[in-house]
Amino acid sequence: MAHVKNGVVDYPQLAHDPHLTRYLQLLQHIAPQQLSTPNHRLAFWINAYNAFAIKGIIDGYAPTSLTGRYTFFIGRTYQVGGELLNLYDLEQHILIPDFKEPRIHFAIVCASQSCPKLQSAAYTPESLDQQLTASARQFLNDPTRNRFDRQRRIAYLSKIFDWFSEDFINHSGSLLGYVAQFVTDPDLANEIRQNSYTIEFLDYDWSLNGIPPLPPT
Repeated sequence: MAHVKNGVVDYPQLAHDPHLTRYLQLLQHIAPQQLSTPNHRLAFWINAYNAFAIKGIIDGYAPTSLTGRYTFFIGRTYQVGGELLNLYDLEQHILIPDFKEPRIHFAIVCASQSCPKLQSAAYTPESLDQQLTASARQFLNDPTRNRFDRQRRIAYLSKIFDWFSEDFINHSGSLLGYVAQFVTDPDLANEIRQNSYTIEFLDYDWSLNGIPPLPPT
């Protein structure tokens, strides 16, 4: 995606990007249930979520406060194939139950600093598995989002692993077992896999993941 560099989003530029405008218009006329494969549908919904989150920020719905999070995730709706959805519905009623793919939590980006980094390329059906794995590895090995104290045997994990622990445990049997799959240091991964670490969850930083949009004139 243009105007995204190393996860930093340039919202003022995206506000005037004709490609984003056309994509959002296109979403209004697509019937995602008619897409041919699960990978097509999952890539579609991930890309739609990220585009809607960007649009929400551009329109002034920032999740930086408790009230702001309500309007950002629930109050603001978007049209897909003639149906109105909010970000909460898209995540909780489509992405999680329909696909049972925990890596989505490293691909959908709710425009906050503690979210995964927004990728500069869209997710595609052909490369979806590799893209999701790359996003998971990037997120797990980013010390601003997760870190591991090997001396004290403490895993300081993103709050995402607390909020959606059931998704990860159902997939791998334990939270640490899931995390270990994507840790790139093999010795550390083995330590984590042995469940010798205690878990503490980091505070979530809801501040914006980029350059704020310009106020409406």
